[in-house]
Parts: sequence; structure tokens; C-alpha cells
Amino acid sequence: MTERLIHVVGNRLAHPATAPALVRNHPGWQQSLARGIPGIALLHIELAATGRAPWQPAHDWLTAAAAAPLTVGPDSHPFHGGPALAHALACAAEHRPGSYRSALQALEEQMIADTDARLAAAHLRLDRKQPPEITEYDVIRGLTGYGAYLLRRRPDSPTLRRVLDYLVRLTHPIIHDGETLPGWWTLSGPSGRPDARFPGGHANAGVAHGIAGPLSLLALATLQGIGTDRQHDAIDEISRWLDHWTSPPGGGPAWPYWITREEHRSRCPRPAGAVRPSWCYGAAGLARALQLAALARGDGARRLRAEHALATALTDPARLAATTDISLCHGYAGLAHLAARVAADAHAETRARLDSLIPHLLEAVAPPDPRGQEEAADALLRTADGSGAGLLDGAAGVALAVLAAGTGRTASRWDTCLLTA
Repeated sequence: MTERLIHVVGNRLAHPATAPALVRNHPGWQQSLARGIPGIALLHIELAATGRAPWQPAHDWLTAAAAAPLTVGPDSHPFHGGPALAHALACAAEHRPGSYRSALQALEEQMIADTDARLAAAHLRLDRKQPPEITEYDVIRGLTGYGAYLLRRRPDSPTLRRVLDYLVRLTHPIIHDGETLPGWWTLSGPSGRPDARFPGGHANAGVAHGIAGPLSLLALATLQGIGTDRQHDAIDEISRWLDHWTSPPGGGPAWPYWITREEHRSRCPRPAGAVRPSWCYGAAGLARALQLAALARGDGARRLRAEHALATALTDPARLAATTDISLCHGYAGLAHLAARVAADAHAETRARLDSLIPHLLEAVAPPDPRGQEEAADALLRTADGSGAGLLDGAAGVALAVLAAGTGRTASRWDTCLLTA
């Protein structure tokens, strides 16, 4: 149904030199997995891995990503610089293992050194009983993102075990200003910067920047037989915390994006209107995280609740109305992708329901007629800020998500960076 959109996006982004000028001028173009070349390379790798295109365009994009000096060390992170390119190369290496071996080895050695340095700083902070910064632990910029990469490529690495040890420790409560707070409580706002709207900070619940990301990593590691001391306790602690903050706003189970100090003190979230059920924040990403946790712990009741929460969110008119774009990160393409991922691991009674919803979500991404799909692809590439070609907010991510939703699989495992699989 969306093959035309995938084809159009692939053609519009056939080569770095011929990509739209607005896209090439974006400040994140060279090194951003979210918005630039490494993320666009993922699309061409997946197209080649599924037999829809030759490997040369993928190689051209990977070459372009490596053409300029890469940021490594403290100024890099899983979605920027050397780690971003490493993820793209790892996806290509799934099918062409000999082509990028030396480049991957060098990047991975640097990533392990960077991860160890970040872990040392994090444990020093924990020893001082100080709250963390979001960038210490999250999926996009922090140790959970590094752990996701290591789980895929270096599952036997001692550094991965140390990341898991750190995440277990992150779930231990902290005391700040005389109050007992979750271990991932941060004194900043959700952006990671001081924010007057969040006096006393907040506890972030999302996948991209909150505790659901670590939950997904701990669960996926457990499902692969990789663990550390008290890992099951950490999974249970996060799951119980999310269970506490679940609310039924008419359309079924939902979670707040974050908990403020005032809400923490009252143990009750402030009433909120319908919020979009996206990957980054909301019911889609959280449902997948909790489903993975339930699978890891053999908890059939929690698994059913998570799957039901997603199916309910995807049929709630108010929450769907709050979804206003088609992106992978927080739009309809991401919902289709997550529906397929959750359905693949769901109980039979919810699998059929989720599978039946995917075609409707894809229709919201682009009309079924070829002209409508071409227009949807072009509209993404013309976004005003130039980010419309990338993975999280742009055309490459949309094409990847709808391809995965349509086939039920990812040949290159590009979505491991999102911890959806």
C-alpha cells in the first residue's frame, strides 16, 4: 500500500550530492543519526537488504557520512558523530560483513572507551548522591543508547555488563532536599536544561529521554540471556513505577510524559487532555517497553495490559487527533511500526486486533493512491527547518517505518537504536 512512498523517498534521496538543498544545508546533516546522513543511509541499507535496490546507494551514503572528520569522545553520543555512523555501518554489516570491518572495529573501540568514561562519571555522581542529568542515561544521548549498541554488536562485552549494572543502580531511590525521589529524577526540565515550569525537576517516563528506555534495554538483555545482579529487581521497580502513574482518561490506559515534584508529592498526576501515543513519549513506546519487560519476567497479566493499552490508544479518536504528523518519532509512521512490533510478540487475542489496525495507520501516513504518496514524500522533504529527510522526523524514517510495518520485519535491524527490538 505504501510501496510508492518508499520508492519516491528512495529516489529523492538517491545520492548525497543530489539530495534537496534544504536538506543538505541542515546543521545536523553530516553526523546526525536523527536528522542527517547516517539516518538516511539506514533507508538505503534496508532497501538493499530487502532486495528493493542495489547496494551502491547505501555505500555512497555511508561514504558521505565518513567524508568529514567524525566527532568522537565527550562531544559525541549514540545519535551524533562516530556512534551514529557505527550504527549505520552495523546495519550494513548484517548483510555485507566484510565491507566495513576495520571501520567498525575502530569506531567500536572508541565507543567502548567513551562508554567506560561515562560510566565512571555516572558512578562518581551516584556515590555523591546527586540527581542525574537526562543525558547521562537516556537513549538518544546517554548510556542506554550506548548499551543498545553494545547489546547488538558486543553482547559479551564487559562494558555492556557495566552499563546494565549502572542502570540497576539508577533505579535505586535518592534523597534530595529531604525527599525520597526515583533514582532517575533530574533537576532540569525535559529538554535537559533548567526550566522554570519544573521547579524541583521531574521524573521522565518516556522512551527517548526517560526511564522507559532503560526498561527496554534491561528487558531486551534479559530476553537474550544477558544479565547482572538485581536486574530483575530493576525491571520490576520501573514497571511498578509506571503502573502507579497509569491513568484511564476515557480512552484506556495512558501514561504522563513526566512527573513533576508537585505530582510526586501528591502521588497523583494533574489531569491532562489526550496526548499523542508516540514512540518518544506516550502509550506506543511505553506499551512496547512494558510488553518487553513482561516477556522478560514471564508476567502474562502485565503483558496483556501493555498490549491492550496500545490497541486502545490506536483506536482512541482523541489521542489519534493529537497525533499531527507522520514521522517515526511521534507520528503515524511510528505508530504503525510499533503496532507491528508489539503484534509480533502479542497474545493471539490482541495480535489480530493490532494487525487489523496497521493498514489504517498506514493510510494516515499517506493516501493509498500513488499521487498521494508522492505528495506526502515531497511534503516531508520540504519541511521548513530542513530536517525532513532524516530518521526521527523525516522522510527516511517514515519510509523505514512503513516498510517494516508492511513486512513485519527489519532486514538490517535498523530499529535497534530505538530499542523497539
